Amino acid sequence: MSNYTKFIYQLKRKVSNFSKSISKNLSKPKTKFITQMIYGLLKGQSVLLSNIARSLKEDILFKKTVERLSRNLENFNQQEELITDYLNKIKPHIDDNTVFCCDKSDIVKPYSKELEALDRVRDGSKGETEKGYDTFEIAALTDNKELPIEVYSHIYSSLESGFKSRNIEALKGLNFIEKHFGKKGIYALDRGYDANLYYKYFTDSNKDFVIRAKSNRNLIYKGRSINIKKIADLYKGKYVYCYTNQDNKERKLKFSYAPIKLPALKDKNLTLVIVRGLGNNPMMLITNLRPKAKKLTLTILKAYIKRWRIEEYFRFKKQKFDFENFRVRSLKRIRNLDLILSIAIGFLALFSNKKKQTELKIIVKKVSDRIFNLPDFDYYAIADGFKAILEKSYTGINSFLKSYYQKQRSQNNLQLSLPL
Repeated sequence: MSNYTKFIYQLKRKVSNFSKSISKNLSKPKTKFITQMIYGLLKGQSVLLSNIARSLKEDILFKKTVERLSRNLENFNQQEELITDYLNKIKPHIDDNTVFCCDKSDIVKPYSKELEALDRVRDGSKGETEKGYDTFEIAALTDNKELPIEVYSHIYSSLESGFKSRNIEALKGLNFIEKHFGKKGIYALDRGYDANLYYKYFTDSNKDFVIRAKSNRNLIYKGRSINIKKIADLYKGKYVYCYTNQDNKERKLKFSYAPIKLPALKDKNLTLVIVRGLGNNPMMLITNLRPKAKKLTLTILKAYIKRWRIEEYFRFKKQKFDFENFRVRSLKRIRNLDLILSIAIGFLALFSNKKKQTELKIIVKKVSDRIFNLPDFDYYAIADGFKAILEKSYTGINSFLKSYYQKQRSQNNLQLSLPL
C-alpha cells in the first residue's frame, strides 16, 4: 500500500461527516465528543477510555484526555436527540421485509465490586449465574444491507430504582421501534418470548411476528387443545428449502404449516410453521402471518433463520471491542458508552453497502487481517480494515477536524465573496 495518506483522510472524513449528521441537534462540544468517541472506538477497538484516549493522540496530558471523556460520558444528556438522528439515517433501509431480531443478552462483570446497581444475571455462555447486567437489544436485517444494524440497546438492572420486570423492559424496546419505524417489518423472537403477554401485544398492535415456541405449549388445533409437539408430528414437511448456514454449509429443510389458535387468545387466528432439518426435533414457529402459498411460508422461515446473524453481531460487539471490559462505574456512563458503540458499529454497517463498491471499501477489506472467511458477515473485515489504516496516521481526529472545517469555511467565504 503506497498511499495510506489518501485513505486515512477519506476514512476520517467519513467518520466526521457521519458524526456531524447524527449530531445536528447537539452543541459543537457535544458533536466533537461524539466524533472523538466514534473515531477512538473504531481505531482502538476497545471501550476502555484509556485506549480511546490513545487513539486520539492529543497534544495534552493523557490523563486530561481520559478525564474529559469520562466527564462527558456522565454529562451527556441528549440521548434522544442522538438516537433520533441516527435512526433517521437508517430509516431509508427499513421496509415491510425488514426483520427486527429481538434478543435478551447479558454483560458479565464477575470481578467488579463498585459498579452501580450491579445485578445477578444468567451468563448465557456458561449457563451460570454471575454478577452483571441484563440487556435487551434489537437489530434490523434488511434486504439491501448484508449486516445487521442495531436499532435499540438498553442495559438495565433489577436493582435500580424504577425497575418493574424484564418483560416491561422488552416491551419498552418494542414500543421504541414502533415509535421510530411504525408497523414496518417482521419481529423475530426466540423461545424466551413464547408467552401470552407477547402474543397479545403483537396481535393487539397489529404487528407481524415470528416466535419460536416451546415444546410444552398447548395449542387449539381443529377445535381441540393439543400439545404443540403432537401437532408437529402430523406434518412431515410439504415444502423443501435449501439455504447456506453460518458455517457456509448447504442445509436442506422441510417445512409445513397449520392454522392454530392459542387457548388464551381464542379470537386470534395464528399459524404454526413446522421446520425439520435443523436437529433431531422440529423447530416450531408461531406467527400471525397467514401463509396461503409457498412464498409466504418461506418469508416466515427466512425471518427466523436469519436470527443467527444477530447472535453473531452480539458476539462481534462483545469480543471485537472488548465491551464487557469497560471500567466506567455509573449506569449512565455505561449506557452512554453502549449507545455510542452501537452507533459506531451502525456506521460500519452503512459503510459496508455492497451495492456501492468504491476503492476505499475495497482497500478497507483488503488490508484487514482476517484469516478465516466469515460468510455474509463482514463486520470483522471492515473493523480490522479501519483499524489497520487509521493506525498509520500520525495524528488523531482533532487535527483533521480543525484543518477540514477551516478549509470548508474558506470555501464558503470564497463563494460568498464571488460577484453575482
